[in-house]
Amino acid sequence: MNTAEIKKIWEDVKVELKKVIPAPTFEPWVMPLEPISFEDDQFTLLSGEAFGVEFLKRNHYKNILDAFKIRLGREIIVDIKFDKDLSETIKKQKQKVEKQRQKEIEKEAEHKKAIINQTYVESMNLNLRYKFENFVVDDNNKIAYAASKKVAENPTALYNPLYIFGGSGLGKTHLMQAIGRETMMKDGLKVRCVKTEDFVIDYVSSSGFVPNRSTAVPMNKFRNKYRNVDILLIDDIQFIENKKKCIDELFNTLDTLYNSNKQIVLTSDRLPKDMPEIPKRLRTRFEQGLIVEILPPKFETRVKILENFSKEKGYQNVPYEVFEYIAKYYKDNVRELEGAFTKLSAYSDIQGEPMTLEFAKQVLKCELTSEKPDINTVLKTTAQYYGVSMDDIIGTGRIKTISRARAVVCYIAREKLAMSYENIGKYLNKRHQTVMYSSDNIRNQLNSDKTLFNDVSLILKTLNLI
Repeated sequence: MNTAEIKKIWEDVKVELKKVIPAPTFEPWVMPLEPISFEDDQFTLLSGEAFGVEFLKRNHYKNILDAFKIRLGREIIVDIKFDKDLSETIKKQKQKVEKQRQKEIEKEAEHKKAIINQTYVESMNLNLRYKFENFVVDDNNKIAYAASKKVAENPTALYNPLYIFGGSGLGKTHLMQAIGRETMMKDGLKVRCVKTEDFVIDYVSSSGFVPNRSTAVPMNKFRNKYRNVDILLIDDIQFIENKKKCIDELFNTLDTLYNSNKQIVLTSDRLPKDMPEIPKRLRTRFEQGLIVEILPPKFETRVKILENFSKEKGYQNVPYEVFEYIAKYYKDNVRELEGAFTKLSAYSDIQGEPMTLEFAKQVLKCELTSEKPDINTVLKTTAQYYGVSMDDIIGTGRIKTISRARAVVCYIAREKLAMSYENIGKYLNKRHQTVMYSSDNIRNQLNSDKTLFNDVSLILKTLNLI
């Protein structure tokens, strides 16, 4: 009888045996049996388990004979033998199955851990894209970078709080988030990252009056959220100005954390001393640790940032000259730099064109946008628009038109040229507090004063800043 027929008989017999032999016995001892011959009414089975042979002969041999009789219609002899080679094969198969099972268990555990970690990371408001490895360092940000690394390596030991300030889009948030990422990944510390605006909204929501509801429970929840952490990261702290009750709550939160030896990291677009609306007790808390500044990146740094960003987005073979072209025209803001590349890559994908220098020039048209004016050009253009002299603006005159022109110069130099209050003050011969007040005053009135909005828009258009 050929092998196929022998196997078919055994498969049919197993169907009968499964009806009478319990699963705990059938699965480990009967299922692995291998049929090898059927000659002279003797059916031979091999087992890789010596114990299994004896167990089956002793407890289920009659069941096996009966099952063969049902299948063949006559009685036969059934011989069950232990086979060493089969034993090794079964052992290897079991090891393989066990190894695969272990992999699946580990994979499932990793999956569950990933879900937990993702939920945990989301609850901390961390963006894992921001890490120290993809932050490009140069002379304009190396102190801020080094200080941030020190804080991440050993929170509270050196700089607490760490206060990072600089213009918009220069990497303050990147460094702050990198601190949170590294401490969470390495030490498992509890991190909370929040924008100041969200902190204020959360506070107002928790402390607001609701009929038939006590504020004690939501306020306790609010305080636990921000105080029961190892590291608190607050972005754009300048927005806390003029929010008196929230300022009190923030001070108490920072005080609690500091006295509990917990790390605080703050970012802002201005120095603590440039926020006169914030009480001195809070400003001195900001100044208690280390204050570091980030300045606009140098040309080589901007090129490297673009290289990293393109690889992160999956573009591997972009010509170096394309990065140089973009970096030449986008100098003061990393977000604008990345935005220009995002626009170029989108056009490339949509139109199916490679990102060559010629294509970049066609899409971005950077040559049509002149270099940003300096503050002297801003001063001259604003003076001409308002019909006053440059000396009037630099002087001490308080005529309404002159004061307005001076404030507009402060606003444009700060918001569009990303100059520091100190440097603007030096040029206009004014205190930096005066420059800051003038700039903020214009910014706050733009949405409500249509005439002012039109004036500023026309000046910016003349300067090619919009």
